[in-house]
Amino acid sequence: MVAKNTLLKRSHNIEVDQCKNRCLPEFAHINHYWDKERELVIAKILPGEFYMTTEHVAIATTLGSCISACIWDEVTGIGGMNHFMLPITDKDANDVNWGQRGLVTDATRYGNYAMEHLINMILVSGGRKINLKAKVFGGGKVLKKLSDVGQRNLTFALSYLKSENIPVESSDLGNIYPRKVIFEPATGRAFVKRLDNLHNDTIARRENNYQHQMDQEQIEGDIELF
Repeated sequence: MVAKNTLLKRSHNIEVDQCKNRCLPEFAHINHYWDKERELVIAKILPGEFYMTTEHVAIATTLGSCISACIWDEVTGIGGMNHFMLPITDKDANDVNWGQRGLVTDATRYGNYAMEHLINMILVSGGRKINLKAKVFGGGKVLKKLSDVGQRNLTFALSYLKSENIPVESSDLGNIYPRKVIFEPATGRAFVKRLDNLHNDTIARRENNYQHQMDQEQIEGDIELF
C-alpha cells in the first residue's frame, strides 16, 4: 500500500512538473499543485497575477475586495484568470512595471492591464474574440472600515467586458464574503466557495496592508506581499 501511494505521488509530481515545463515562461513561477479530488493540476495565483493555459489545467485564487475575471474561448478551451485590486490606470503599456511575483507593481494594481493582458494572450495563443465568454467573481466589502474598492472593481470589470463585447455568463459579486474560486478554462466551469467570518479578518488585513503599501509615494519593486 505504501509503495502504491509512493508511485501515485511520484506520478502526480511528474504531471505537475510536466505542466510547469509546458506552460508559457511567464507562468513558470506560479505555484502548481495536484488536486486529488479533481485529478488535475491547479495553478494558484496571487493578487496582481494572471494565468492563461491551452491545456486542461485549473486556476485557483482567494478574493476579498479583489476581482477575478475568468475568460475563455468556448470552442478551443483556451483561457485564463486574473486577480486585480484596483480598477484602472492611464499609464501607457510601455510605462507599466510588470515586476516579479510577490512584489507590488503597476500590473498588481490595475484591472485594465490585467484584463487587456489576459485577453491578448488568449488571442495570441489561438483563441478567437468572437468565441470568448467570461465569469466574474469577488468585489466583496469584507471589512466595514475598508473603502468600497470592491464595488469600483466589479463596476469596472463588468463595464470593461461589455465594451469588449464579451458576454458574462455568470458571476458572484459584492456582498461581505471573501471567496475561493477554482476555474477550469477547458470546460468553462467555475467553482466558488464563500468563506466564513473566520477567514474575513485574515483576507481583509492582507488587503488593507496591501492597499496601504500601494498608497505610499514612490512605490518600489522590493515591497513584499504576504
